[in-house]
Amino acid sequence: MPKIDEIYEAVTKGNRKVVAEKVQEVVDNDGDIVELLNGTMIPAMREIGERFSRNEIYVPEMLIAARAMQAGLDIIEPLLAAGGHKARARVAIGTVKGDLHDIGKNLVAMMLKGAGFEVDDLGVDCAVEKYEEAVEKGAGILCLSALLTTTMPYMKAVVDHFKGRDDVKIIIGGAPVTHEYAKEIGAHGYGEDANQAVHELEKVLAEA
Repeated sequence: MPKIDEIYEAVTKGNRKVVAEKVQEVVDNDGDIVELLNGTMIPAMREIGERFSRNEIYVPEMLIAARAMQAGLDIIEPLLAAGGHKARARVAIGTVKGDLHDIGKNLVAMMLKGAGFEVDDLGVDCAVEKYEEAVEKGAGILCLSALLTTTMPYMKAVVDHFKGRDDVKIIIGGAPVTHEYAKEIGAHGYGEDANQAVHELEKVLAEA
């Protein structure tokens, strides 16, 4: 089996050790790491995302696959940066002020990295100022997460803060959040789950 197929399979099965070993082999043999990322690793995570959306796998399996993907990214990201490879876009993600939940946010961050985006993980309990700082550092898309209905209104505060800014797009998500709420507060997109968040971000980019 070619190494590329082995890497694809190892990512989808969440075999971090094999991913790291095979990616390193590609690097050591002067393989095309851009093609490896775009043609193998990203499609593998996209497959995982689609399986998740179809309820064929669940959060634990998705997290394991994302961590396996990260093992490969840890090897090639410095080489890509040194070679001048540009990420698709810079995204900042954080759970909004008053909310300390991070599992969903972490999953979306991993999926976005797996889809080729540069991700600034702002953590939890993020005030408007933290999102503003991320934008000043180059983030053009903000992903806001909330798990509590009591913290959802802070999403509107963030959206209102950036209203009228053509350089900032905002996507929201989380267990109590709905597409209707996203429209109501003026967000640019809504992700029902981690996979949908990636699709929504790609859609927002395409429309920009």
